[in-house]
Amino acid sequence: MFTGIIKGLGEIVAREETEGDTRLVVDAGDTDLGTLAIGDSVAVSGVCLTATEIDGSRFAADVSKETLKLTTLGDRGVGAQVNLESPLRAGDPLGGHMVAGHVDGLGVLEQLHADARSWRLGFSVPRALAHYLASKGSIAVDGISLTINEVDDRRFGVNIIPHTMAHTTLGERRIGDRVNIEVDLVARYLARIAGHE
Repeated sequence: MFTGIIKGLGEIVAREETEGDTRLVVDAGDTDLGTLAIGDSVAVSGVCLTATEIDGSRFAADVSKETLKLTTLGDRGVGAQVNLESPLRAGDPLGGHMVAGHVDGLGVLEQLHADARSWRLGFSVPRALAHYLASKGSIAVDGISLTINEVDDRRFGVNIIPHTMAHTTLGERRIGDRVNIEVDLVARYLARIAGHE
């Protein structure tokens, strides 16, 4: 379980095909991932992966074909920047919202413009995710916990402060880029109870 509060950026430094799956090696640089150990979960741009090797600031994780197909990790090659977050531990502050690291679908960045010192970003999501969107609700975009400002059918808008633009991959996204979307867990469970899923 994660909070969507990104600890820092990492860089994919190796990508190796291994019997149908892919092994990613990520250099976390000076990002503090706490006491990350082999077997621990780590969120990589919102995708929960398991650290299988650790060497200094680098860790390796195996990624299945299914995960590559359903997330942006399939698009990211060597040199790509990724958002990193270590798992929530007992006693840690819950600064964002509960994020599982299970991507629900891919969104597309459709709007990007400056608004004073902040940025306004607009995304579209697959039709199947539209009923989970709510104004002032939570959503994770590439693992980043964000508050939805407005909703229009299967589109939603968010306001991004300068710190978030500078310290996450949102600062390098362009119109048309795909992003990992994880809807709010509470919204998902409520929809299930109400029979909408």
